[in-house]
Amino acid sequence: MASDGNEYFSVGSLVSCKTCHNQVIEGEVLAFDQPTKMLILKSPSSCGRASVNDAHVVNLGQVSDVQVKREATSSPPPHPVQNVERLKKRVRQEVERKQHMITALESGVSPEGLKLFNAVKRTIDDVTWEGKDIRVMEQVTISPPYLPENVQGNMEKAVNHVRKIVEKYMKDHSDSKGSSTENSSTVTSP
Repeated sequence: MASDGNEYFSVGSLVSCKTCHNQVIEGEVLAFDQPTKMLILKSPSSCGRASVNDAHVVNLGQVSDVQVKREATSSPPPHPVQNVERLKKRVRQEVERKQHMITALESGVSPEGLKLFNAVKRTIDDVTWEGKDIRVMEQVTISPPYLPENVQGNMEKAVNHVRKIVEKYMKDHSDSKGSSTENSSTVTSP
């Protein structure tokens, strides 16, 4: 840490912070952003598993005490090279997904339709919106109210596959609604 009044924490240093809630957080510095006074610390896992770590984001404006227990003696290892093309592809796919959702919302698609679209998309990549209809592999259409009987198309095998996905979604969705109402039953006292 610099001694000129401007705080700076070297990556790899061991730091202990006492928060305004009297919680002590100790860990290795992963990153420090001086303009926002945000410090990211890595500490051993609270669940006890050696293969994972806890990460704490600490706002230094909200700590009452900061101590550097051990200053880093060497520079951090070089950052691994990222596959830029793969990252660009992921960004492009995410932008396309968001555009599909905007198109659907503008068409007046129900929240259930959006949820079903996402469920089908997890299984099959080729899913798009055509107005309020969900188009799967350009061969199958799921029309509102997005029930298994609303799955239509020319290829029987594709229609059956999509219908099974919709049935599973409906079953899973009704189970989660059913379990939440079962758990919230009313208890009356005598």
